[in-house]
Amino acid sequence: MDIRIGITQAPREIAIEVEDDSKARKALKASVDAALKGESDVLWITDKKGKDIAIPSEKIAYVEIGSTDAERRIGFGD
Repeated sequence: MDIRIGITQAPREIAIEVEDDSKARKALKASVDAALKGESDVLWITDKKGKDIAIPSEKIAYVEIGSTDAERRIGFGD
């Protein structure tokens, strides 16, 4: 699944691709929820290649969680 994280005072967002299954999605949502509530200082995400990414919770503006199989249209589609 694709994750996009907006960072405050940064012009670009962070895009991460992670494993897509319901268990991983629930765990990721719980981690994001804890970070946004201030229960953790850092949001840790492990991407598909096994790389760990740390994002300071106080800098997170928004988080989008989507599927890699979502509609990706190029050109003029219906």
